[in-house]
Amino acid sequence: MRVSLVSEHASPLATLGGVDAGGQNVHVAALALALGRLGVEVTVHTRRDHQKLPSCVAMAPRVVVDHVPAGPPQEIPKDELWPHMDSFAAALRQRWRARPPDLVHSHFWMSGHASLDAARPLGIPVVHTFHALGVVKSRHQGAKDTSPPERERIEREVLTRADHVIATCSDEVFELVRLGGDASRLSIVPCGVDTHFFAPDGLTETRRCPHRLVSVARLVERKGLGNVIVALAAVPDAELIVAGGPEPRLADADPDVRRLRALANDHGVSDRVEFRGRVSRPDLPPLLRSADAVVCVPWYEPFGIVPLEAMACGVPVVASAVGGLTDTVVHGATGFHVPPRSPRHVAAAICELLEDHQARRAFGRAGRRRVVRGFTWPQVAARTLGTYRSVMATEVVPSKEARS
Repeated sequence: MRVSLVSEHASPLATLGGVDAGGQNVHVAALALALGRLGVEVTVHTRRDHQKLPSCVAMAPRVVVDHVPAGPPQEIPKDELWPHMDSFAAALRQRWRARPPDLVHSHFWMSGHASLDAARPLGIPVVHTFHALGVVKSRHQGAKDTSPPERERIEREVLTRADHVIATCSDEVFELVRLGGDASRLSIVPCGVDTHFFAPDGLTETRRCPHRLVSVARLVERKGLGNVIVALAAVPDAELIVAGGPEPRLADADPDVRRLRALANDHGVSDRVEFRGRVSRPDLPPLLRSADAVVCVPWYEPFGIVPLEAMACGVPVVASAVGGLTDTVVHGATGFHVPPRSPRHVAAAICELLEDHQARRAFGRAGRRRVVRGFTWPQVAARTLGTYRSVMATEVVPSKEARS
C-alpha cells in the first residue's frame, strides 16, 4: 500500500517546542514510521519552509518526507499559510497524477482542503484528522484567535467531503457531529507514545528542591502555564520546570517568557520557576522522570501527548478535564483532573499528590499500564491502517475535473 500523509505546517522533521511545532509534528512523524514498519510505503508531504531543504528526505525504510514548494521557502506562521494552499494543492495534484498513492491521509484543516482539491479529481480516497477545530479555538480564545476567517467554513467542507474522519478523542467526535459530521464516517484513533523511549527506567535529572513539578508545552496563553505558576505559590518546597518555547539563549527576548516571568515574580515564586526553553527529544524522558507530577492544564486541548508521555514514564499527571485529557488521564487512578483556568484546584491536586508518596507510586504504575495497553504507536498504526483498508474497500468516484 502507498499512502500519502499531508501536513502542511507540521513537518515530521521539525524541532519541537516552537510556536507552531508540537503534538501534530510528533503524531505525523511517529505514525509515518509505525506505518512504514507495517510495510506501508509512506510519503509525508509538508510545505518547504527553508531554501536549503532538500526536495526529499528519507526518514526510515519506506518513509520519505517531500518538501512541497508553496509560497516563499521560509518560515511562515501557520495562521498566515492559507493564501498559499492553492499552490500547495496544485503541487500535490502534479505529484499524485504522476504517481498516485492508494490513499491520502491529511492532517489539519488546510491540509484537508489542499488534499481534497488535489485528490478528488484523481479518484484517490482521503482520510482526514483535524488535530484541532476552529470552532473550539474561537470559543476559548475569542478575539485573540488569529485563525483565518475562512477556517470554520473550510473545516465544515472538509468534514463533509472527506471519505472518513479520524478523531483523536471522544470529545472531538461530539464536536464533529455538532458541526454536521456523519457519525458513520467518523472513528476514534488516539495519538500514541513510544513506550521504549518514554519509560520509567533510565537516566533521571537531579533536582534542587524536595519536590519537582514539570510542565511541557508551547508557551502560548491557552496552555495554562500561567495557572500553574500562580498555583505554585500555594505549593511549598516545590520547583517548577517549564520546558518549551524558544532556544534558551533567546529566552530573554521572548514575549511569552517575559510574561510568565513577570507573573512568577508577582506571586513570589520566581526563585522556584525555571524556564528551560526548547528541550531536545533525548532530554525529555530524564526530565519527566525527575518529576513528582507533570502538570498539564490547558484551557482546551484537542488531544495532548505530554500526559501520555509522562504516564509512560510512570509519573502521575494533574490535567485539565478538557478534550483528549478526559480520555487519557483517569481521575483518581493515573492522576487528577481539575477545572481549566483554576489555580486553586491545580494547587489542591498537586498538594494532595505531594503529600502521599504511595499514591504517587500507584498512580505512576497505573499510568504506565494504561499507556502500554492502549496507546502505543504500533497499536495506533494498526488501527489507522484498518481504517485505510475499510475506506479503500469503498469505491471513490473521480470528480468531473478528471485525470486529463
